[in-house]
Amino acid sequence: MVKFLKAGKVVVLLQGRYAGKKAVVVRNHDEGTKDRPYGYAVVAGVERAPLKITRAMGKKKVAKRSRVKPFIKIINYNHMMPTRYALDLESIKGTISSETFKDPTQREESKKLIKKLLEERYQTGKNKWFFSKLRF
Repeated sequence: MVKFLKAGKVVVLLQGRYAGKKAVVVRNHDEGTKDRPYGYAVVAGVERAPLKITRAMGKKKVAKRSRVKPFIKIINYNHMMPTRYALDLESIKGTISSETFKDPTQREESKKLIKKLLEERYQTGKNKWFFSKLRF
């Protein structure tokens, strides 16, 4: 079978709490592990996308509406749909490991780091489509 779900691939989640949300694959495990005997991927995505901004808005309001709420999760391959898009995420790769999910404080720290990276990417105007809401 062809391994097409590589790190950096943008996917749409199909099941669970984050169904319909966009995420990017951080680390993939095609064969699975002992505790998870199925193919899965560690993903980081946008739970709440930034809101629309107009010229009339002040700096404070723009800053508030430009916030991104991220999530990190381990997802079964059957519950994600790959897209043709990819995101370069060299800075995110080192922040999330399998130990991150065991300790809640580590999970929060990695979420904060991902939030900072995604907001920075949104501010620079890169990958606008990743931060737009899916309409369906």
